[in-house]
Amino acid sequence: MTEFNLQVQDSSERLDRYLSQELPDLSRSRIQQLIEQGNVQLNGKVCTSKKINVKTGDRIFLEIPEARPLKLQAEDIALDILYEDDQLLILNKPAGLVVHPAPGHPDGTLVNALLAHCPNLPGIGGVQRPGIVHRLDKDTTGAIAIAKTDIAYKHLQAQLQAKTARREYLGIVYGAPKAENGVIDFPIGRHRQDRKKMAVVPIEEGGRNAITHWQVRERLGNYTLIHFQLETGRTHQIRVHSAKIGHPIVGDPVYGSGRSIGVNLPGQALHAWRLKLQHPLSGDLIEVTAPPPQSFLTLLEVLRRRAFSSAELQRRD
Repeated sequence: MTEFNLQVQDSSERLDRYLSQELPDLSRSRIQQLIEQGNVQLNGKVCTSKKINVKTGDRIFLEIPEARPLKLQAEDIALDILYEDDQLLILNKPAGLVVHPAPGHPDGTLVNALLAHCPNLPGIGGVQRPGIVHRLDKDTTGAIAIAKTDIAYKHLQAQLQAKTARREYLGIVYGAPKAENGVIDFPIGRHRQDRKKMAVVPIEEGGRNAITHWQVRERLGNYTLIHFQLETGRTHQIRVHSAKIGHPIVGDPVYGSGRSIGVNLPGQALHAWRLKLQHPLSGDLIEVTAPPPQSFLTLLEVLRRRAFSSAELQRRD
């Protein structure tokens, strides 16, 4: 059970709005649910009204009950395996595959597929997300590491926290950056109005440190193929950072421009291209490259042809 003790410093907002600002990792709907279920106390008394205004000096106690284990079912879903031994598994995740079950996606997820592939997986790293050390968005493709033992889970988690594991992405963005490389350093937190989105949010307002390194791989006229490397791993980090600097990921339905490019994409043109990590037992360096999906390669080819045709026309003029 998770508990939070808060004292209002300077506010006259509704209780649910105040808590959503103070606890950005919780959605507004989740907070409202906790209030309605009697898990919030205001000045020592249970408060079930989300609309009550809090004021300076008020004390708030929030209790989050342990999540009930989902009834996970093993499902025979094909996996594109890039590396596997008795400790870990690295897959090339396709677009459209949700990583773990959640409201709206109770089955047909990567976790359901893993339970069929690895009979001993349940319970490793938690019963709701067995073996999942890091995640990829539903429509982001590419390399994802799965721990098959508790030792591997803890070791891989430590590597991510220590930033020794290296996660590299390829993304196609709108526009042409002036520089050849750079670092995007903006904190990321839950969007204030749309709780399903992330946004650049100041640290003092609940944002968390987020750093993305980038380098131009290929210029394609009004588009650019960029190599991204994560220093931190916030939700939607590359997508939010790219949009922030004015070069959103092509095909991104949430943070993109909405412009049509004439190519049918299953999601944003963002691919977890390479994963480098230390083996949990041997200590050997494991480097795995995930081939981009055909839709990504097709988009690249189309943009190359367009850029070439445009350059030819300019030369003739």
